[in-house]
Amino acid sequence: MQENPPSAAVPPPSPDATPMMAQYLEIKAGHPGALLFYRMGDFYELFFDDAAAASEALDIALTKRGKHAGADIPMCGVPVHSHEAYLERLIRKGFKVAVCEQVEDPAEAKKRGAKSVVARAVTRLVTPGTLTEDTLLDARAHNYLAALARTGAEAMLGLAWVDVSTGRFEAMALPPAALAAELARLAPGELLIAEGTDDDAVAQSGAALTELPAARFDSASAERRLKAHLGVAALDAFGAFTRAELGAMGALLGYVELTQVGRMPALSAPRRVASADAMTIDAATRANLELVKTLQGESAGSLLSVIDRTATGAGARELASRLAAPLTDPVSIAARLDAVEWFLDSRDIRRDLRAALKSAPDIARALSRLSLARGGPRDLAAIAGGLAAAHKLASALDAAPPALLPLPDEIAGAASALRGTAAGLKTCLDAALAEELPLMARDGGFIAKGHDAALDETRALRDDARKLIAGLQTKYAGETGIAALKIRHNNVLGYYIEVPPRHGEKLVAPPFSDSYIHRQTMANAMRFTTPELAGLASRIAEAAGRALEIELALFDELAAAVMAEAPALSRAASALAALDVAAALAELAAERRYARPRVDASLAFDIKGGRHPVVEAALARTGEQFVPNDCNLGADDSGAEQGAHRSGDEPDRTQSSSRREAPPQKSIWLLTGPNMAGKSTFLRQNALIAILAQMGSFVPAEEAHIGVVDRLFSRVGAADDLARGRSTFMVEMVETAAILNQAGPRALVILDEIGRGTATWDGLSIAWAAVEHLHEVNRSRALFATHYHELTALTEKLPHLANATMRVKEWQGDVVFLHEVGPGAADRSYGIQVAKLAGLPAPVIARAQAVLAALEKSGEGARSAKLIDDLPLFTVSARPAPVEKTSAVEDELKTVNPDALTPKEALDLIYRLKALTAKDGE
Repeated sequence: MQENPPSAAVPPPSPDATPMMAQYLEIKAGHPGALLFYRMGDFYELFFDDAAAASEALDIALTKRGKHAGADIPMCGVPVHSHEAYLERLIRKGFKVAVCEQVEDPAEAKKRGAKSVVARAVTRLVTPGTLTEDTLLDARAHNYLAALARTGAEAMLGLAWVDVSTGRFEAMALPPAALAAELARLAPGELLIAEGTDDDAVAQSGAALTELPAARFDSASAERRLKAHLGVAALDAFGAFTRAELGAMGALLGYVELTQVGRMPALSAPRRVASADAMTIDAATRANLELVKTLQGESAGSLLSVIDRTATGAGARELASRLAAPLTDPVSIAARLDAVEWFLDSRDIRRDLRAALKSAPDIARALSRLSLARGGPRDLAAIAGGLAAAHKLASALDAAPPALLPLPDEIAGAASALRGTAAGLKTCLDAALAEELPLMARDGGFIAKGHDAALDETRALRDDARKLIAGLQTKYAGETGIAALKIRHNNVLGYYIEVPPRHGEKLVAPPFSDSYIHRQTMANAMRFTTPELAGLASRIAEAAGRALEIELALFDELAAAVMAEAPALSRAASALAALDVAAALAELAAERRYARPRVDASLAFDIKGGRHPVVEAALARTGEQFVPNDCNLGADDSGAEQGAHRSGDEPDRTQSSSRREAPPQKSIWLLTGPNMAGKSTFLRQNALIAILAQMGSFVPAEEAHIGVVDRLFSRVGAADDLARGRSTFMVEMVETAAILNQAGPRALVILDEIGRGTATWDGLSIAWAAVEHLHEVNRSRALFATHYHELTALTEKLPHLANATMRVKEWQGDVVFLHEVGPGAADRSYGIQVAKLAGLPAPVIARAQAVLAALEKSGEGARSAKLIDDLPLFTVSARPAPVEKTSAVEDELKTVNPDALTPKEALDLIYRLKALTAKDGE
């Protein structure tokens, strides 16, 4: 996302400014960095440079309104009832918007004088990181506001983040080298930094950057702010926060309070996250593996899109969070896997739970809006509906059959958080709310009949008065003889009598002129009133106003009751999300035949029959089968005997892969073979299996034993970075350098075609040195794919390096890709065959074959001047005529007369043809 657009200029005050414009300029001066949505009746109006910027961004008309300092005032506006759609477009384009509301009843303003201006004030500053409305947010993704702080006394940085829409509040200390990876994991919508911050990781984060004075990050002030917010005298109970972490959290709280104009959302207590708790995955690796988005920036086709079976928005957000930060603690991973396995075995409970979850509203986001006084009746209903789902799920889990007890810890903890949560609040909300609810409380009509006696009485008066209006219309039409007479209402005149112009003269003449008072003449109507109508209208307005006043007071009481249960509601929301994720991953495992991995503290990496989850799903849509492959990079194979989890209630979820001969167990595999054979797929699938296992999911494999991976590195694919002046090869080298400088024994590294972006000998040398460094210095588990076949000789000197190759089969000059990984090394890359499949012209293919034959014969390389002299120049006429190829089987069949064959001769022919087929295939 781009940084905030330049601030719109604030015009200087002018002596001839109208009271309204003077008020606008005063409010605008207090918010120079934001577009000002200035409420005028049913529109939010923008003026001066704000209007010009907004009209261009929103593609709406730019008009003018009066003059200021002798010049026209540019103006544009958006309707209040649909302003959120315009807000979304402005926020996505990097703007901030200050929403200025009328905070006074116009009637009160008139009491101060005819020219008095209604009091207005900014009630909210809308920024990319502080959104709460469902229309502005993705229900299935977090929207983080993050803050970065650094102190001179500490080498570590402080990073804090909060999701204002759900209240999730966390912080961590991290070294500068890890900042880019953490920002890539969080993908914050907005990042708060101190003025003058110059950091490449920050610039490349993709977040909207908001610079704040350095004093906002002061750790001492931040500590006082945190204690006041939490209502405690010490922060020790929440974690041993560093000064940098405190500075980041304090800046976050101050910014949220500023943008919400003094109100604070229902934030959870801050949780300290240790960087070692999660697998570190840098930005390049996340992009290469397409975890959440494809390389084209689309969600469809990503790993998340393939594994997401969640039924709720909260569950989807939790799943995405787990995928972004796979765990490194085997005990915590096992707890998640236990929950998935329990739901896998409990098919009926899983089905019922998922059905109940589909109707569960988003408690966390409704609670956040209510805490900010931005909620409505439907948010109260969401709390009630969420509590209903929570109690139903707790009852279902409590009723689990003895064979499924005891519940796994994660499920038992969720059931405890749901059991009986705020039961009194649910009863209260159910009794208070009507069946049909308006979006906003100010629209009224959301309190159920019978809930409040005073409200019922006032409503009866209001509704009876409206019936009197209808009776009055009938009376007036009868006594005047004007059948077209109507009693209407608008916000300016209130209730009035309207007749066509041709009947108006009748009412201004005796005998009607004494009782019918003329109010307004229109082109197509005349409007009147009577003392009787005016009195009745006054009673209606009073009753309607009183009814709405009572409803708004009841809404505030209900909202206060909800906020009193905020901690319990937050725990229930988290529990629902956790259950949704566990049940969804069990559904995925049953549907896709995934197996439970074994994850421990060893250095094992033993995958039996592994599959690429995204490619397998794509092939399944076309009815094709994915070819599974083994991979064993570990230092021990103690877990080989543990097979996939199986349940008698579920179909067999494993796919048998032929027990092909595999490369020996080594920590680094050097993988050779042609393009299109599946090298990149094999590399990626093993990385994705590690991520899925450590996030707590079953994996696409027959068996998997994984020693915890603390860092995952991927150097797959190639692209330039022209904005930063980097060529494709430079990007490749930067990413390779990061791997070789940071990978350790617990890392998993996948490298594809290192050195291909430069001259052959340079590239070979770099790849050679990189393999040796991985083996001798990093000592990581690694898959290294290459077309430099010279590297395969390294297995003779590097004891932990094994050769592996993608199997192919040649048939009459063409190559068939088997997508199987086996031991050994490829002696050629089949590049010309792949080029032929891609459709290169036949003359080019023929020429390439001739050049290749000459190069292989000379052994002197392409730089040999003699080789160039010996090869004739390329000419179209030199193109060989196409030769129709036939097989020995076809030749044999041409000589056969089927009608003349005896049964014995036919059988002999079959054996002969079978022998010829085998010979052709060699």
